[in-house]
Amino acid sequence: MAVEFGPTATLISGLAFPEDPRWHNGHFYFVDMLDRRVCRIEDNGEITTLLTLEDSPSGLGFLPGGDLLVVSMYHELLLRVDAEGKSRAHADLGVLTGFGINDMAVDREGRAYVVQFGGDPAEPPIPSPLIVVQPDGSVGIAAEGLLIGNGIRITEDGKTLVVAESAGRRLSLFDIAPNGSLSGRRMIELPQDHYPDGICLDADDGIWVSCLWQGLLRITHDGAVTHKIKLEPDRHAYACMYGGRDRRTLYICTSGPFDHERACITRAGRIETVITGFSGAGLT
Repeated sequence: MAVEFGPTATLISGLAFPEDPRWHNGHFYFVDMLDRRVCRIEDNGEITTLLTLEDSPSGLGFLPGGDLLVVSMYHELLLRVDAEGKSRAHADLGVLTGFGINDMAVDREGRAYVVQFGGDPAEPPIPSPLIVVQPDGSVGIAAEGLLIGNGIRITEDGKTLVVAESAGRRLSLFDIAPNGSLSGRRMIELPQDHYPDGICLDADDGIWVSCLWQGLLRITHDGAVTHKIKLEPDRHAYACMYGGRDRRTLYICTSGPFDHERACITRAGRIETVITGFSGAGLT
C-alpha cells in the first residue's frame, strides 16, 4: 500500500495559474501561465517577474552559459533570455507543431526536448512528435507518437528522458545517446483515472507525477506506486519540483480547474510545499 503524505503548507498564494517549476542555482523559478510571466522566488520570499510575454509561457530550462530558455506556447517559439532580461527567438517550432507547445527539458549540452499538445483540444488527441532543439537552434524530431506530451525531465546522469503523456495516461522513458538521439522507449501505465501533468524526479529513482483531480503519485521505473499526496478538495496539482537548500522540499504548483477568465479573477493559484523524506534529482 502506498504511503500518504500531507497536509501541504502554502508558500505563496494569489497567483493566477502557476506551472513549470524549476530549481536552479539556489532559486525557485516558475511561470504564472495565465498572467503571462516568468518568475523567481527570492531569498526573502518575494516574487521577481523576470519576463512578461504577449503569449502564455510554459517550460523553462537553462543553457550551459546561464541563459534562460522559455517556451512561448501558442506562438510556438523557444525564447532565449540573457542575464539582463533581454529576450530573443532561439528556435521556431511552428513547422513541426500547429496547436501549441508545452513543457521542456534541457540537457547539459544545451539541447532542448519540447513536447506539444498534438491537436485541437476539442478533438480526440493525435499522436505527435517530441521535438528536439539543438544548441544552435536547429529543430528536429526526437521521437514520435506521444499523446499530449506534458511534464518532461532528464535523469541526473543524463541518460534517461521521462515524459508524461496526459491523454495516454502513461509515462514514456527513453534512453538518451551521447549525441542526444532517443531509443529504447518503454511505457509505464498510470492507475485508472490518473492523468499526468508535470513531473519531477528524486534521488532514489522515483518519479513524482502531478495527476489532475488525484493529487500526486510517486512511481518507480518498474511501475510501482509507492507514495501519494492528497490536496484539499477542488484543488489540482499541475506541476512539482524538488528544491530548497538541500533539495528535500517538494514544491507543488496548484490551482482550481484550468479556466483562463476565472483563474485571472479568483487568483486561486498557489505554490504549496511538503517534506517527503526524499531529495530531488535530475537536470533542472
